[in-house]
Amino acid sequence: MTKVKKGIYAFLRGSFLTDESAVKNWRIIVFVVALLLIMITSAHRIDKKVITIAELNKKKRELRAEYVDTGTILMRMKMESSIREKAIERGLKPSETPPKKIKVTYKD
Repeated sequence: MTKVKKGIYAFLRGSFLTDESAVKNWRIIVFVVALLLIMITSAHRIDKKVITIAELNKKKRELRAEYVDTGTILMRMKMESSIREKAIERGLKPSETPPKKIKVTYKD
C-alpha cells in the first residue's frame, strides 16, 4: 500500500486516537468540540434575541398607532364645535350678555 492509503486507513481505524501521541490529539479534539458547543449556544441565543427584538418592534408600531389614534380623538374632543354640541346636550347655552371686567383697587 502507498503512504496515502496507509494514512487514510489509519485515520479510518482511529489509530490517531490510540497511539502514544493520542493525548495531544484528544486535547485538540476536546478543545474543538468545546468551541463548537460555545458557537452553537451563542447562535441560539442570538436567534432568540432577534426574535424578541422583532416582537418588540411590532408591539412598538402598534402602540405608536394607538397613540396617534388617541391623539386624533382627543383633538376632535377639544374642538370648540364638539364642546358646544356637548354643552347643548346637557342644557347649557352660551351667555347672552358679555362678561364684565372686575377692577380691584387698593387703598393705602
